[in-house]
Amino acid sequence: MLDAALTLTVQDFATDAIDLDRLAEQGYVIVPKFLASEQCHELYQYATQLAPQDWQQAGIGRADQYTTNSAVRQDKIRWLQREAPYENAYLRMMDQLRVEINRYLFMGLFDYECHLAHYPPGAFYRKHLDAFKGRSNRILTTVFYLNPEWTETDGGQLVIYGDRGEVLETVLPEAGKLVVFLSDVFVHEVLAGQRDRYSITGWYRLNASIGGIVDPTR
Repeated sequence: MLDAALTLTVQDFATDAIDLDRLAEQGYVIVPKFLASEQCHELYQYATQLAPQDWQQAGIGRADQYTTNSAVRQDKIRWLQREAPYENAYLRMMDQLRVEINRYLFMGLFDYECHLAHYPPGAFYRKHLDAFKGRSNRILTTVFYLNPEWTETDGGQLVIYGDRGEVLETVLPEAGKLVVFLSDVFVHEVLAGQRDRYSITGWYRLNASIGGIVDPTR
């Protein structure tokens, strides 16, 4: 049932939910209610009911430089696959958003990769960039939150920094909220929380394929 619900939502949000003008002007946008609470709850239930073996320790870097470092990052992740109905529903929705962004902003976004993220109590992710200029094809980062009844005292905020190190936004990870920002521009971090914290983090990418082989997603 989630698949049908998300498809209907896509038809509504394409022109109304995301301020693409603001995204173009400031490089990021925060959407408080990207999905209805019922759909968020279904995704939250799905994430919390996954078995321990469905998750892997998150790392830093890519390909040959990939490594885990608990001093930098402590979350567990699960890469979304189209074979899983709930995950496919989310991927389809975000692909339609990609088409809308390309139509409006002419960004040439080619595909999308994303994973569920689980931050146990006390887990964090230190300051980092999702892409470095000229060294990655990640263009736009998306973070969608699944956490019901989340309050300031629960912690776990996403902090987005400006180019002088100033705090631009401190985002409470409330269910239904979507954050979109330029991957190679905004340093950000995830503060430690007091509860289990769930989100779906993804990246819209350019096609950096060589010889017909699409650049690997991870």
